[in-house]
Amino acid sequence: MRGIIGNGQDQQGIMMKNMKTVCNILSVIFHSQSGPSLGIATLPSHRSTCCLSSLTRNGFDGKHSHVRCLYTTPNVSKGERLSTLDIIKTRINAAGPLTVSEFMTAVLTNPNTGYYMKKDVFGKQGDFITSPEISQMFGELLAVWIVHEWSQLGSPTPFQLVELGPGRGTLADDILRVIHRLKLLPKEDLSLHLVEISPKMSELQADKLTSGATGPDEDMNVNGQPHQQDRGSPYRSACSKTGVPVHWYDTLSKVPRGCSCFIAHEFLDALPIHKFQRTPSGWREVLVNIDESDGPDELCFVLSAAATPATTVLIREDEKRDHLEVSPQSGVVVQELADRINTDGGMSLVIDYGHSGEKEDTLRAFKEHKLHNVLKEPGTADVTADVDFSYLQKTAGNLVSSFGPVPQGQFLQMMGIQTRLAMLLRQADHKQQTDLVSGFKMLVDPSQMGERFKMWAMFPHRKDNYRPAGFPP
Repeated sequence: MRGIIGNGQDQQGIMMKNMKTVCNILSVIFHSQSGPSLGIATLPSHRSTCCLSSLTRNGFDGKHSHVRCLYTTPNVSKGERLSTLDIIKTRINAAGPLTVSEFMTAVLTNPNTGYYMKKDVFGKQGDFITSPEISQMFGELLAVWIVHEWSQLGSPTPFQLVELGPGRGTLADDILRVIHRLKLLPKEDLSLHLVEISPKMSELQADKLTSGATGPDEDMNVNGQPHQQDRGSPYRSACSKTGVPVHWYDTLSKVPRGCSCFIAHEFLDALPIHKFQRTPSGWREVLVNIDESDGPDELCFVLSAAATPATTVLIREDEKRDHLEVSPQSGVVVQELADRINTDGGMSLVIDYGHSGEKEDTLRAFKEHKLHNVLKEPGTADVTADVDFSYLQKTAGNLVSSFGPVPQGQFLQMMGIQTRLAMLLRQADHKQQTDLVSGFKMLVDPSQMGERFKMWAMFPHRKDNYRPAGFPP
């Protein structure tokens, strides 16, 4: 009942291999296989609007190749620390303009200077705030959803809760707290698996989930990075405050197979994208170059002089938009989730701001809760793009049943957030009541997060046309 059999399954397997091959091809084309590396992370670890519709179409000056050349290490004094801008400029000077995907990777997840790698970027003191930080009701209702859907699957055990990009650990903490109180899913049958590449964020998550009782960081190397792991081996393990085992991994592929609920809250929007623009000469890729006219420390967007490998493999022939953003790494993640759900059972829930294939330019940056120029002071602001749920649905294919996307506000209303709010208000003082009502409005109001954020789920195929809670027909 869980999957497709016969040729459909074979074709889906081929599709998954093809998507991974696309990413591998682009990585090989855009990265040298010889010579010293600058240490730019190639794995994914989220917000000044920069419209590209006014880009000139004259492309480069002819001196830059579309194939990445030898990387050279910049000449710096011993002990001097390179900035993200230094790394980007060195790469451009050595090998030509970067793809937006390469730029985002350097900005967000470079092991030494990446935005996510060394500090807490969440909350009022950071650059943006997420739903779990706004109100406990968000995580509580997701916990109710998880337990309900687990029971509808037949209450399989053992059961894994897997969160991709867990932030401070607030969402996982709220979910475990409610599961513990409901006493329907025994802690002996439950484990929590967190996919996190940032050493700093994994420390914050451990503090939140375990009250700091994780022991010494023997799982980190001398640079503060997770040790190389064997497949299926976590780089950190602990026990939660509610007695549930918690394990940390740097990639989804290392999470053990098994019946799982996968949660990806504001994760996919942080994965690198390729940007494209339609011109009279055909599709061209948007690249990042040094803006010599404005000084040595300025960057600018330019168009490729000709088609690039990415324009060939990532753009559908029937594409109607003139500006396009594609995240092949998001496709790989969704395909792996679909394969696991089809094979091992379980479900997934993606929560993110996004659209269904109609938006064009969404790349932007956020700093101190305000829009920030994407190319200004790289590494100091969060860079993000809307999730294209229509693209994700196509990449998931027929392996699973998908539901949504539905607006976050509608999902939470159907899950009973008003009832939960009323219960909390009866026990709260005046200030707490004000905060609860404010958080409720921010989560569900269409003018705030209620409409912009979407919920999208994947489940094994069933014969009874079952629809999960929170997803109307």
